[in-house]
Amino acid sequence: MSEPVLLVDEPAKGVRRLRLNRPQARNALSMELRRALVEAITQASHDAQVRVVILAGNEQAFAAGADIKDMANASTVDMMGRGVLELWRATASCTKPVVAAVRGYALGGGCELALLSDLIIASDTARFGQPEIRIGIIPGGGGTQRLVAAIGKHRAMKYLLTGTTFTGREAFEMGLASEAVPDDQVEVRALAIASEIAALSPLAVQQLKDVVLRGMDLPLDAGQALETKALHLLFSTADQKEGMAAFIEKRAPRFTGQ
Repeated sequence: MSEPVLLVDEPAKGVRRLRLNRPQARNALSMELRRALVEAITQASHDAQVRVVILAGNEQAFAAGADIKDMANASTVDMMGRGVLELWRATASCTKPVVAAVRGYALGGGCELALLSDLIIASDTARFGQPEIRIGIIPGGGGTQRLVAAIGKHRAMKYLLTGTTFTGREAFEMGLASEAVPDDQVEVRALAIASEIAALSPLAVQQLKDVVLRGMDLPLDAGQALETKALHLLFSTADQKEGMAAFIEKRAPRFTGQ
């Protein structure tokens, strides 16, 4: 039997790593891989033992885009029947923080998958881009929306309209990547930051992620109201009492997610 297209492991307490595993196709996002990713992310969202998710590829590619051979002869009806938008929405709805560890190519759907993440740890030499325009189509997984939100309209239009790529270091300098590090440090750093987050209160972490993502689509006053209500809600948790007691007592807190 061939290896599964998605490998799942837990490299540290509270951290689940999902590794795209189609090396022969530079981890191109086939429908099989997309569905496996949705299933794994959904499971992680509902597993109380999982506090952070890492998305990773291999040294050559995070994900080099959609599987072009699989769609070259598809019709409009064929594409509609695949329900790709719903798969993207399911991936985006992960309630746990998602850290993308990006090495090699992150193009097209691969770039969009990274953009869905909450943090991106990129190799200095990783290659990001939305090259769809070069094969007669446009991004279909949020690239026209999330890339603009991440780096601004005029800069994003340069990459969207020409299909040219940019490095992980450039992604960091533009504000798209959280950090840019040497290639051999990408997964080390991704695991370190994921473990740091996993040690915090999962209730506070999930509330923070929810407020940030929802607030992006709200007027400032509405977003601040949402933030305040989430803050007040956390004062009913044991983690809040533990966190403040530990601060006062000058010791490390022991968060239980209660």
